[in-house]
Amino acid sequence: MVLKSLSLVNYKNLGNKSFEFNTKINCIVGNNGIGKTNILDAIYHLSFGKSYFNPVATQNIKHGEDFFVIHGDYIKQNKPVKVVVSLKRGQKKIMKCNNKPYDKLSDHIGLLPLVIISPADRDLIIEGSDTRRKFIDSVISQSDKSYLSALIKYNKVLAQRNALLKYFALNHTFNPDTIAVYNEQLNQYGSVIFKKRHEFLKTFIPIFKVRYHTISNGHDDVDLIYNSDLFEKDLKVLLEQQIHKDKTLQYTSVGIHKDDLTFNIGEHPIKKFGSQGQQKSFLIALKLAQFDFIKMHNGTNPILLLDDIFDKLDEHRVAQIVKLVGEDSFGQIFISDTHAERTESIVKQAHQSYEIFKL
Repeated sequence: MVLKSLSLVNYKNLGNKSFEFNTKINCIVGNNGIGKTNILDAIYHLSFGKSYFNPVATQNIKHGEDFFVIHGDYIKQNKPVKVVVSLKRGQKKIMKCNNKPYDKLSDHIGLLPLVIISPADRDLIIEGSDTRRKFIDSVISQSDKSYLSALIKYNKVLAQRNALLKYFALNHTFNPDTIAVYNEQLNQYGSVIFKKRHEFLKTFIPIFKVRYHTISNGHDDVDLIYNSDLFEKDLKVLLEQQIHKDKTLQYTSVGIHKDDLTFNIGEHPIKKFGSQGQQKSFLIALKLAQFDFIKMHNGTNPILLLDDIFDKLDEHRVAQIVKLVGEDSFGQIFISDTHAERTESIVKQAHQSYEIFKL
């Protein structure tokens, strides 16, 4: 799969920009604040129907303007695919594929597989469990529509159950029959999600360890540990056991929406015991493993976005990443960097065709 061309109108700080891309490596270089990352984010937007960096849709419209439009022309399995995302203030976002609008943006997920590696990924280490769950969900959803469907339904029922708990507290009442209906639905969807997450990680963790070993030259042992309430008991039982606590808290305290991943280096959390270089290598290995998993399940090379990847990494780690990127197992790659000369010298080592765009 290849993104042939990209057109932007009023996206973030970019007024009107068009690009014709190389089928292998594309380098977008320029000073900080000029819009390099925004171009990569627009490409991400075409795959996921949203920004990677700012989930508030209207804040992606250029300041002082009323709308944005992103247009991408792809070739996938030798067929043209045209995707357009547009948003006007006060209106619903519109996403079209080959001129046909989607009823639901979620229907588009997985059509244009993509992996992004960015400094913002550090949130996976330093932020709460919600960020790590979203990472798992993003990887699985690109190759499993039934997972995404179950996740959407679970979150909808969860919101309804939480609203009911608040209603009970406000009105000093309680109806166990109504709660039981929500418990049954959460158990139904939650069990599917838990099983798929568990199966995914059994495949994903060995791939991740191989990637980290290559990047770090075998210096460190790393691990991912999946934490879930559902390892203990069925969700229905847990919900019934925790009902008094939930009534007090006015929200659902157990379930797959509390799942987490522990990131370890040695036998210790990388958040506390990993150096900046080790943490960055850990995150890059996570994302390259994501690439491998999606490729394995989708049968196509995802587009790979490398945003400001060469900062804070030593020469060896950079060399290892360039060596990996140069392999034929990768498809189309987009790199943003502040130093044109550094970028060109690095991509030349990959021995692939490339284009440099100076902003």
